[in-house]
Amino acid sequence: MRFSRQVRYFYLRFIRLRGEPHELALGIAFGIFAGMMPIMPFQIALAVALALLFKGSKITAALGTWVSNPLNWYFLYYYSYKIGASILGIPGKSKIFSSVMASVRQGEEAIAIIAKIGGAGGSMAAAFVLGGFIMGSAAALPSYFIFLKLFQFIGQWRRERRAHKHWERKSG
Repeated sequence: MRFSRQVRYFYLRFIRLRGEPHELALGIAFGIFAGMMPIMPFQIALAVALALLFKGSKITAALGTWVSNPLNWYFLYYYSYKIGASILGIPGKSKIFSSVMASVRQGEEAIAIIAKIGGAGGSMAAAFVLGGFIMGSAAALPSYFIFLKLFQFIGQWRRERRAHKHWERKSG
């Protein structure tokens, strides 16, 4: 499938999402929050669980996790740890941290990276999770409002389009 055709397909799927703007935006925000967490294989599960708990869209929650992708995993892990370590007052550099980052850079399996973090001890795991929580919160809050406006716009556009088509059928 050609790239432009694929982009158009995803665009059409996006604008056809069903639900209230608040529900859809909440799902995206939970997805972005979970996508910023350094829990690579469990991001979608966390996003969907939060969407279920707070009545957000599960589909947009899963879509929102795409903020995390192989192109930015290194930066997400790196800054998650740096932010969390500075708040917890633990060293920003260590052999274990360098080993984890080398694993991320080399594209090792997510489970292996999570195991390295867990095996490094509670303070390192806490630094990654705390930093991810802060980054996720900082990204999710504005994304909720941005996507709320976007979904409200799409809803208004749909209503106007439907009314216009209805008017054309009546007068034609």
